[in-house]
Amino acid sequence: MATSAERPESRPDPKFLTIAEVATMMRVSKMTVYRLVHSGELPAVRVGRSFRVPEGDVDEYLRKSFYNAG
Repeated sequence: MATSAERPESRPDPKFLTIAEVATMMRVSKMTVYRLVHSGELPAVRVGRSFRVPEGDVDEYLRKSFYNAG
């Protein structure tokens, strides 16, 4: 297994968020986040019985979902 010292500098370690953290960040319920994950709209990694969502994917989802009213 490669340590962080052996990885190229251009590829930082991704930060993974729990479903609860994503829900808090997006100000929605955990069930809403689970629906997004299960529908494939929000990529996630399964770790045991739980999911982890890469922070960058949450940012990308929000950026793509932004609605300009007006």
